[in-house]
Amino acid sequence: MNFFKKCYCRLFQTMFRMMLPFMPYREPKILNTNEDVAKLFQDNGVERVLLVTDEGISKLGLTKKLEQELKKNQIKCEVYDKTVPNPTIDNIEEALEQYKKNDCQAIIAFGGGSSMDCAKVVGARVANPKKSVEQMKGLLKVHGKMPLLVAVPTTAGTGSETTLAAVITNAETKDKYAINSFPLIPRYALLDENLTLKLPLHITSTTGMDALTHAVEAYIGRSTTRKTRRCALEASKLIFDNLEVACKDGQNKVARKNMLRAAYLAGVAFTESYVGYVHAIAHSLGGEYRVPHGLANAVILPYVLESYGKSAEKKLKKMAVFLGFVDKNVSASEAAKIFIERIKQMNKNLEIPNKIAEIKEEDIPRLAKHAAKEGNPLYPVPKEMNAKELETIYKQIMK
Repeated sequence: MNFFKKCYCRLFQTMFRMMLPFMPYREPKILNTNEDVAKLFQDNGVERVLLVTDEGISKLGLTKKLEQELKKNQIKCEVYDKTVPNPTIDNIEEALEQYKKNDCQAIIAFGGGSSMDCAKVVGARVANPKKSVEQMKGLLKVHGKMPLLVAVPTTAGTGSETTLAAVITNAETKDKYAINSFPLIPRYALLDENLTLKLPLHITSTTGMDALTHAVEAYIGRSTTRKTRRCALEASKLIFDNLEVACKDGQNKVARKNMLRAAYLAGVAFTESYVGYVHAIAHSLGGEYRVPHGLANAVILPYVLESYGKSAEKKLKKMAVFLGFVDKNVSASEAAKIFIERIKQMNKNLEIPNKIAEIKEEDIPRLAKHAAKEGNPLYPVPKEMNAKELETIYKQIMK
């Protein structure tokens, strides 16, 4: 990246970091049971809610207990279960129509990151009826009061229950972009490990690596706070200690609960400190080829960390020391190398590939431009890279 472009990016990030203490970040209040959800709605005079989920979760019957609890308390629950991976504008408009048709007053986001992203933007459309989804793209474009939003994660990875972000795909243009606004942060989150017990291995593994990516990118970035560093380190330890256990024994409730906690903490960390080029590249692959986000992050993470070189070594060493991977007397370069190798080894143990087969070489320049546009100047990465430099990473992960 040329000198002037780099200066612009760093100036933008510095100004944003200076504004952090004055921004309305908040953490969702944690609910523990379905009864808590029903009581919350009763206390807020809510009689009709829209539950946004996907077909897979609906067929597994994971929403039934919550639906029954709401019905028992005279709260009508409408279910929208057509959310697709990498949710589309069509998903949002369909769910919005169901919300309005049934005079709903609140929204439940039930599922993984896709269902939560869909539910968040439905709420944003309710609050901003004259704005299209496209018009809310980017930073701080959502205004007005959102309907009461309760997030119920069924995967331990996205951290979407804590974040101000929603990632949406335009199915026609294949453009995948983020909507980042404070009203999108759910007011409440129900963390119930029982909802994650039926997750298949590949979902458990890739969503867990998604959470690790959030923690690592938040920690090594240049807009951290004491709080976000603490959350990122705690999340990373929980993941290294519990992810493989949860994958080997899906019924291990302790591991499942710890992974939900890890995803929550990593979400808190990256909501304030942002992510980096791993996410920018992953979003481009999700939009173009529908590569699942967690899988993409898992594959890309070690390659991007290596590409940062010396700029990330000191912080990676701090993570490695905290996690007990190295002694504090080990050099920063050696510690960073060991930390990255631990990520690669965990990917291998979890049977996650180290390449992405869908990538076509002729698409790389366009994808890299998309990633560079997303990342620069917003993401406070350790090392600024332009589209040409990012092309190298695409080529490394191409099968």
